[in-house]
Amino acid sequence: MEGEIMHIERQEDPNQQPHSQRHFPNKMPQQQQHRQYPEMPQQQQRHQYPEMEQPRQQQRHQYPEMEQPRQQQRHQYPMEHKGMVPRYRVPNAPKREHCICITIFFLVLGIIILILWLAYHPSKPHITVTSAAIYSLNATSPPDMSISMQFTIFIRNPNKRVSIYFDRLSTFVSYRNHPITPHHMLPSLYLEKHETVSVSPVLGGVPVPVSVDVLNGLVLDENYGVVGVKLIFQGRLRWKTGEIKSAHYNMYAKCDLLLGLKKGLVGQIPLIGAPVCDVDT
Repeated sequence: MEGEIMHIERQEDPNQQPHSQRHFPNKMPQQQQHRQYPEMPQQQQRHQYPEMEQPRQQQRHQYPEMEQPRQQQRHQYPMEHKGMVPRYRVPNAPKREHCICITIFFLVLGIIILILWLAYHPSKPHITVTSAAIYSLNATSPPDMSISMQFTIFIRNPNKRVSIYFDRLSTFVSYRNHPITPHHMLPSLYLEKHETVSVSPVLGGVPVPVSVDVLNGLVLDENYGVVGVKLIFQGRLRWKTGEIKSAHYNMYAKCDLLLGLKKGLVGQIPLIGAPVCDVDT
């Protein structure tokens, strides 16, 4: 019986699965795997992927920006690795030199203009009243009055390098900020350097409407013997340097005069004090 038992133990079931496939039914034997997926030769793999055979030096030529040293990349993009916009860039030398040249040019041009302005800066003309005369005065028929006066006026050009043109120059007499003579046009004048001209216009002679306060004030001042009037000049002038002429500029001049005028006095009258003329251009 022991021999039969031994025979039974040695007998194997033909339908029983091997131990390797008992718990892994889908697993193929190792020999069958090798047969189903044979290994490709190494040379054939290289032919299938030729781009992997490129040498490293050729790959570097395809991406030259990767060959820059890390230190140079940090200088060009110091903050890109943090996801921030770089604050400073490497300055462009040609643009910087261009800006420097432009700055120097304008600086030199400004200095030249300043020197020319200091050398040729025109001064205002000087106006002086030297004498006055009265020929008639009628203030007894309001609201009109008439007065006839004559002044001797000197106009001087104080410039050394600039000449002056006087265009459309007119003058009139004002009393208490009210004109008592009509506007009188003076002839056009041209003054060379350091030149002085004299004009003696006769102003008034025709009735001018005035207020009652102006008439009463003029009568009181005449009785007192001192009348304060203003001689006004209005016009336009031009400056000339060499062959260059400037544009027209408005001119306004005011001369404060104190006249020794008494009732019934006709002819030359004295000027009290030094007449002061203020010229504005």
